[in-house]
Amino acid sequence: RFCSQFTHYRCDDFVVNDTKLGLVQKVREHLQNLENSAFTADRHRKRKLLENSTLNSKLLKVNGSTTAICATGLRNLGNTCFMNAILQSLSNIEQFCCYFKELPAVELRNGKTAGRRTYHTRSQGDNNVSLVEEFRKTLCALWQGSQTAFSPESLFYVVWKIMPNFRGYQQQDAHEFMRYLLDHLHLELQGGFNGVSRSAILQENSTLSASNKCCINGASTVVTAIFGGILQNEVNCLICGTESRKFDPFLDLSLDIPSQFRSKRSKNQENGPVCSLRDCLRSFTDLEELDETELYMCHKCKKKQKSTKKFWIQKLPKVLCLHLKRFHWTAYLRNKVDTYVEFPLRGLDMKCYLLEPENSGPESCLYDLAAVVVHHGSGVGSGHYTAYATHEGRWFHFNDSTVTLTDEETVVKAKAYILFYVERQAKAGSDKL
Repeated sequence: RFCSQFTHYRCDDFVVNDTKLGLVQKVREHLQNLENSAFTADRHRKRKLLENSTLNSKLLKVNGSTTAICATGLRNLGNTCFMNAILQSLSNIEQFCCYFKELPAVELRNGKTAGRRTYHTRSQGDNNVSLVEEFRKTLCALWQGSQTAFSPESLFYVVWKIMPNFRGYQQQDAHEFMRYLLDHLHLELQGGFNGVSRSAILQENSTLSASNKCCINGASTVVTAIFGGILQNEVNCLICGTESRKFDPFLDLSLDIPSQFRSKRSKNQENGPVCSLRDCLRSFTDLEELDETELYMCHKCKKKQKSTKKFWIQKLPKVLCLHLKRFHWTAYLRNKVDTYVEFPLRGLDMKCYLLEPENSGPESCLYDLAAVVVHHGSGVGSGHYTAYATHEGRWFHFNDSTVTLTDEETVVKAKAYILFYVERQAKAGSDKL
């Protein structure tokens, strides 16, 4: 296969050779679609149907009346389904999405921009790109109903500029991309607007209170205010009993699928109990004895000793992002754990995992599902990503350019990879996991 991307390693820049009509890009996309043959036929058929349809075709029957599907798909730029699934999920986290959509459009620094409101960027010293601005534009393009699919080319260009790991057109890990994306949005937002402090902008554009902020790598931003939580890590020396405590901020929690469930691949399979999200959370927070390769350096014993470790959640975030660790390394390969994990659509109760549950309100520990990212296929470097998300009480399935209305029964059968839970407001019901 030929490659039309060249990277200059001295200046860390890259160029893409192509014709004015973009013929090389079209050939590349065609070849890479063929590689994912398991998904190509269905995706190609649906994409053609959508792209050749008018806006009137985005109508469906709901309770006997006709309504429009306002959702917009994202075109696959060449194995970019990992990015599309994350973007669609984040676009359905209302408070996070609205914050960016309400930001003013900015003039990027390309000369005389004194006095204009601009974003500070740490994108490898390149002041001609802004991840925040392209992310804002992409979110604004979704849910407008004016087009069947939006091409996130400008955002992907910025991703290439500031995230070298994601250059090229090979399949990537959606969770890894999400972490890079949130981290870089956080870093860029920390710079503020031409000297205006980031905290002032946060208070001006958001209803988030100081108690909901969690600082990661410096000052708080909307990223940490919404996704940021705090873990308490307790380590106890088994020889002298010395206890060590450390507080660690987090944007998401990565949960192991317990080994006893790893042979159960579907919900209806009869060999043993179904793995639940509670099982994964319990495995994460249960007391664990560290093995010989993880001996704890006890400051009282003055040497490495056997010890136990336990996690508590000291502070829950407004949006709880749970990553199920489906990929693991063997001697030579990175294999996938294809176990079905049962998860609730409503009322995920996190109170029993809190360090001080008595200090939390009756509704503050309940979470409702907002979005799910699913990986289809056998390996992290192959397969396909899609997402389910709820919008105005209806569930949608996002498969690159294709957006379809779906139902709760379909969503709960999905083999989730990343789950986004939103803190329930006090006025909601009280059903629990």
